[in-house]
Amino acid sequence: MADFWTALVVFVTTDIDDLILLTAFFGDARLRRGAIVGGQFLGIGALLAISVAAAAASLAVPPHWPALLGAIPLGLGLWKLPALWRGKPDDDDEREGAERAASSTRSQVLAVAAVTMANGGDNLGVYIPLFASNFHALPFYVLIFAVMTAVWCAAGHAFVKHPAGAALMARFGHAILPIVLIVLGLWILSDARFL
Repeated sequence: MADFWTALVVFVTTDIDDLILLTAFFGDARLRRGAIVGGQFLGIGALLAISVAAAAASLAVPPHWPALLGAIPLGLGLWKLPALWRGKPDDDDEREGAERAASSTRSQVLAVAAVTMANGGDNLGVYIPLFASNFHALPFYVLIFAVMTAVWCAAGHAFVKHPAGAALMARFGHAILPIVLIVLGLWILSDARFL
């Protein structure tokens, strides 16, 4: 039972920012829901795989190197920034965006996964020692993290579908994601050190 509470607390405390990020992703009409969910699972899975490998090999990850992953959301946010200057997309822009989204599901999955990994780079500092100290409970941790990733995706989607959340996203959704990505990227990079 202690492993359950440990896994739950570790996931919630290290991934609370992912809930905000998922809400921003679901609020962007150009992104497909399946791509968001798939990318989130892929990103969390990659973080877990890296952590498991590092814990199994007892590798010491320099504590400030994962922060360099902040360049990924910063770059994506800056790339999306010009859309803010154009204002809210009109119906033609939304139709074109939906067509592009349908043809680029794989790139959307990879983009969401990359942002999830960059956002979770600091999680490695928690996951690696936890997994190394309690390696026998690893399958249980992975199961709880997978269930909580699904809960996070459902919660982010539910907020966007709630009338108040939907109204907020309809008005500001096009602007929220680039701003969240830029702020997130700068925040993650603030911990980076090269030496």
